Amino acid sequence: MKRTVLYLSLLLSATSLKAQVLNGGINTNGSQTNAILTAVPFLNIAPDARSSGMGDAGVALEPTTYSTFWNPSALAFLEDGKNISLSYSPWMRKVTPDANLGYVNFTQKVGLRSAIGFSLRYFNLGEINVYDYNENALGSYHPNELSLDAAYALKFGPNFSLGLAMRYIRSSIVRSGASIDGANGKVGNAVAADVSLYYRKPVEQFGKTGTFSFGTNISNIGTKMSYYNVGPSYFLPTNLKVGVADMIQLDDLNQFTFAFDINKLLVPTPPLRDQNGNIVKGKNDDRSVVSGIFGSFTDAPGGFSEEIKEVAFSPGVEYMYNHIFALRTGYFYEAPSKGNRQYLTLGAGFKVKGFNLDFSYLIASQQNSPLANTLRFSLNYNFK
Repeated sequence: MKRTVLYLSLLLSATSLKAQVLNGGINTNGSQTNAILTAVPFLNIAPDARSSGMGDAGVALEPTTYSTFWNPSALAFLEDGKNISLSYSPWMRKVTPDANLGYVNFTQKVGLRSAIGFSLRYFNLGEINVYDYNENALGSYHPNELSLDAAYALKFGPNFSLGLAMRYIRSSIVRSGASIDGANGKVGNAVAADVSLYYRKPVEQFGKTGTFSFGTNISNIGTKMSYYNVGPSYFLPTNLKVGVADMIQLDDLNQFTFAFDINKLLVPTPPLRDQNGNIVKGKNDDRSVVSGIFGSFTDAPGGFSEEIKEVAFSPGVEYMYNHIFALRTGYFYEAPSKGNRQYLTLGAGFKVKGFNLDFSYLIASQQNSPLANTLRFSLNYNFK
């Protein structure tokens, strides 16, 4: 479907990233433009229906094929030999009627202590008529983004594992050859890595058996991305996830899992500047990737109180019956001044003869949220 959208490509500015912004001042991950803007925010969109049904909590859940995204180190604890997964989500249909996110993933155990995973993410934004700030027509094209991942996990003892994922990212949101102020547009390319750890231990709680898990994943540590042959380059959405999960087996048929994740972008917070571009509060955000990661904890213009607002929370719960049928719910909270994504999620899953089918549904807290009524569908098959 062709439509007219004011799609702000990467305008050449030393202090402001105006990419990934859609009609109405919405970023392509569903956050408002008061969020910290980065290139390719689609990399942090939950691809699977299970975790998205639990409020986007997943870094400490028991391993699945989707651990390649959530926590590569958890792959070492997979019990099945080979798995393939597919997921699909129509995305922000109130804003972009033909946008969608697709994901395919393959995992395999390698011996008793390790596992590998491979995945492809494809984010399609449909066909778009493009205009610049002055409403000059830039033509139409099909913006899209993708990433290719390869992950490896190794178990160190019965309870602990480490993981590494490598990633190639391609972002075609600026039409090649499009010119702004003498700069020619090009496809953005970058490489990145994830480093993660996972810990799980059988426990007894309230007289019932269960499993406690802890996980953390620093994702998208990589090169900056540029969209023009001259001008600045921009940070990837380097992200820190930390979470816990607690599974309680009530009896042979009934099981509950409680999960809680926190997330923080590890990129610089833009400073406050005067009309001349001089910094009046905060720190310069034009820095190296390493400096951006470590400085992201102390660079907010509003100090510690603003740093806390940059942390998003995801509590979730899952009820499983007989390892066949599951019901899920959760909540995602992001501060109003840092993107304002707030939504309740619901989900369900079924398992039949090696197939797992899951779906989730998002109920936004705000009226007219671009994420309202988002559906995700996931299918997994185990090759035994």
